[in-house]
Amino acid sequence: MVARSPGRSAGWPHSRGTRTWLAAGALWELLRYDLIFAFRGLAGVRERPRGPEPDAGAGIAAPAICQALADVIPFYWKPVRCLQRSIVAARLMRQRAIAAQVVIGYRPVPFFSHAWVEVGGCVVNDSPVYQRRLQVLERLWADDVPYFNQETKHVRNAEIESCR
Repeated sequence: MVARSPGRSAGWPHSRGTRTWLAAGALWELLRYDLIFAFRGLAGVRERPRGPEPDAGAGIAAPAICQALADVIPFYWKPVRCLQRSIVAARLMRQRAIAAQVVIGYRPVPFFSHAWVEVGGCVVNDSPVYQRRLQVLERLWADDVPYFNQETKHVRNAEIESCR
């Protein structure tokens, strides 16, 4: 059995301060999603997030963001469904210059639908089985991926390239 250093959990390669900020950001984005959905509906939630801040979240990778969100969701006061979780994860990634897309897929018979996040064609917040078994209905924010610096995307998401 591998011993862990105190104060760190599996999937958290970052300092306690970074983890706290990521968790706070995840909680804020969950709340923000609920507020926007309540007042503006799905059209408001689907709006493209603003671009990343200069040097925002340097060195923070997509798996750490997904882990922060997974750690905060049990403490959220209402159930978090796949669409909310995926939009929040993608917004957090895009704020840190990770070119994330929300993908909504479905199976016609028997009907089933699900949402997940892809970075570079790889599922980062869920099982890749959904990508293979469901038909894509829509990709949110797919048309502005060239906005991101391709070199930065490659460096920050090098570990995701291995899923292909």
